[in-house]
Amino acid sequence: MDFTVPQFIEKKAKIVGPLTFRQFIFIGTTGGTCLFLYFVLPLTAFIITSIILVGGGFALAFVKINKTSLPVFIKNFFIFLFKPKIYLWRKKTMLSKVFKKEKKVEEKKIKSKEKSVLKIAKGSRLGDLFTSLETKNK
Repeated sequence: MDFTVPQFIEKKAKIVGPLTFRQFIFIGTTGGTCLFLYFVLPLTAFIITSIILVGGGFALAFVKINKTSLPVFIKNFFIFLFKPKIYLWRKKTMLSKVFKKEKKVEEKKIKSKEKSVLKIAKGSRLGDLFTSLETKNK
């Protein structure tokens, strides 16, 4: 009887009620900021900013894009944005000095190869090995 074992099981622990610790931090920070703004801003400005903050806090806590949480998605976005990109299909221009040095090195390699004597085997010993194994087994 074959059983399939699920492999990438990632379930975060629920710390505060139905929320994980990270979700609780996002919502708690948003709530604390809104409470602070209630005492600092006038009522209309408080309502507008709190709607934006609560929407952002809930988005950070609960929204997933392609099974990736929104904070991780935003982090990956900024890493991609500021990381230097290498385009392998673009040919880099080289200075003429580099070409001259490479030609000299290649010429030295060719001269050293010409001096070496190649040893070529007369034939394969595979046939001899096969016949010796066949005669021993009989």
